[in-house]
Amino acid sequence: MNAATFGATSKYAIRPSCPKSNSSSIHARTQKFCCLSRRHATLSLTSRSKVTCLASSNGLSYKEAGVDIDAGSGLVRRIAKMAPGIGGFGGLFPLGDSYLVAGIDGVGTKLKLAFETRIHDTIGIDLVAMSVIDIIAAGAKPLFFLDYYATSHLDVDLAEKVIKGIVDGCQQSDCALLGGETAEMPDFYANGEYDLSGFAVGIVKKESVINGRNISVGDVLIGLPSSGVHSNGFSLVRRVLAKSGLSLKDKLPGESITLGEALMAPTVIYVKQVLDIISKGGVKGIAHITGGGFTDNIPRVFPEGLGALVYNDSWPLLPVFKWIQKAGNIEDGEMKRTFNMGIGMVLVASKEAAERILNEGETAYRIGEVISGDGVTYQ
Repeated sequence: MNAATFGATSKYAIRPSCPKSNSSSIHARTQKFCCLSRRHATLSLTSRSKVTCLASSNGLSYKEAGVDIDAGSGLVRRIAKMAPGIGGFGGLFPLGDSYLVAGIDGVGTKLKLAFETRIHDTIGIDLVAMSVIDIIAAGAKPLFFLDYYATSHLDVDLAEKVIKGIVDGCQQSDCALLGGETAEMPDFYANGEYDLSGFAVGIVKKESVINGRNISVGDVLIGLPSSGVHSNGFSLVRRVLAKSGLSLKDKLPGESITLGEALMAPTVIYVKQVLDIISKGGVKGIAHITGGGFTDNIPRVFPEGLGALVYNDSWPLLPVFKWIQKAGNIEDGEMKRTFNMGIGMVLVASKEAAERILNEGETAYRIGEVISGDGVTYQ
């Protein structure tokens, strides 16, 4: 890789409708693991009901798996005082009649499974996906990507496998791998382990930015299928795996693939599909379903006063999610605010555009509609 070191490891993003949109630069911060629950509470969803907080649960939760959502949300609130306008998926920087749109991310504790399964040639796809999908949520075309690979002692063969996945991800995204940084830090990481992060930059004309501003009651929610867990929720996944008594080499119950293969399925890169859909008009908002699941990510693209009605059972639930929920005794609400549940992106489109998208041949599902109110309701 070229020696192009980049700085902060923080993730920044902005709604393009931010009142500071005419400033020289726009940036704010998003928290991947935000949710609506109180401290020590879990979420439960009932038919035609809003999110309800429960005092306790017999099943596993993200917090019990070590991810403190409250702490992350608290940090976001502090940063919001310094950089108002947080909430979007990508950060926008004005450049003539366009915006540069930037996204930064890693792959979290999915890396732990890569070490255990020794599946290293697809984890780079996950890395690229997590940034470029945030970029296309604003309607931008990814231009280039840079990566950061850090390890205790450099294993050239292993690093080559990882970087091959990054190259594959960039090819799927139709963007250039512009450079990166390889850091060898003795005694900092365990032997045989490494860490990854990366960022991408894209571009979109100012008049073409997708910001949710024109979303209205009756617009349609269209879900694009995921390949599995993608790159969020693996702290909880690993806790479920330990509780289940199974190993990554065991078969996913009822399926022909192993748990390791199912859980390591690379994140779908929706770039070409979504940009093609956008080019035909009618798409008003796009949500990347990452940490926070449906519960937190869909409302991020809505104007105030609008909410989402999601139709239960309107898309196939992948076997891996059925296993996670059953093995971990996880409540429906906790599943829907932690995992993508088989839908990696949600497009908000006019009724006319929705009919066209659903009939074009690519797999997509009508999963809900925009309603008056706030938050996400399930029916």
